[in-house]
Amino acid sequence: MTTQEFVIATRESRLALWQAEHVQALLRARGLAVRLLGMTTRGDQILDKTLSKVGGKGLFVKELETAIEDGRAQLAVHSLKDVPMELPEGFVLAAVLEREDPRDALVSTRFDSLDALPRGARVGTSSLRRVTQLKSRRPDLVIEPLRGNLDTRLRKLDEGQHDAIVLAAAGLKRLGLDGRIRQYFGVDEMIPCAGQGALGIEIRADAAMLRPHLDALAHRPTWLATAAERAVSRALGGSCSMPLAAHARWGADGELTLSTALGHPIHPERALLTASERAAVADTAAAEALGRRAAAVLSAQGADEYLKDV
Repeated sequence: MTTQEFVIATRESRLALWQAEHVQALLRARGLAVRLLGMTTRGDQILDKTLSKVGGKGLFVKELETAIEDGRAQLAVHSLKDVPMELPEGFVLAAVLEREDPRDALVSTRFDSLDALPRGARVGTSSLRRVTQLKSRRPDLVIEPLRGNLDTRLRKLDEGQHDAIVLAAAGLKRLGLDGRIRQYFGVDEMIPCAGQGALGIEIRADAAMLRPHLDALAHRPTWLATAAERAVSRALGGSCSMPLAAHARWGADGELTLSTALGHPIHPERALLTASERAAVADTAAAEALGRRAAAVLSAQGADEYLKDV
């Protein structure tokens, strides 16, 4: 590798490659030589268990961090929702790009909406957050585990293994598959998880040559909104096994409204705990303070009791 070439570590799924190629194109437009290093992560390999039982979403990033640590790559592009709340020592989140559609989406070959699903319909998702919110709206549904990359999940639906599945709209849109969406869930109907729809770029903290280029790619409104979202999870313990929803939106007045919901990780039929906080946010410190306030409201409602078994 020459000193002018940078390497992006990426998972090899079609969506992950799209994301890495998107960042590659942005950096090339700034005159950098950039190539990709495709990798298979533990999260891609373990498909017979839910993420909450095998180590959480951090399984998708560890191998990429190792490639950066040993010099095979200089940066990694992640779906921000997969990035642990605390990064290993020596690593930083150097940029958050402008968010795509943050909503969840219902995909089905036969039914046009959640309300159209018959009693006892089989809905595929391995997200505890989605399980608890779906059960809150439709206790009669049978929620079934659904792992694998986006194409694998759609194939399982098409084979008839599920009556419907719930996916992030952003991934479907990025791959030109939004025609498969039957229903978009409003962010108040099904609150997204922290960082959903946004891309994060991780580097070594001492990668000085990359910093100015990544600063130019960062989208400050998205970065501040997702900082507030991620702060909720961090304040509650930072576990990827929490059925926690957190989504922040900018208002016309420039204030940030953070909506959150927490379900019970073992008993999804129990009531959702919810909190909504709003504030003027001008920097990361204010964003994170907003997230901590929302977490405190959830704790006052019993979040600690919900999470004691996580």
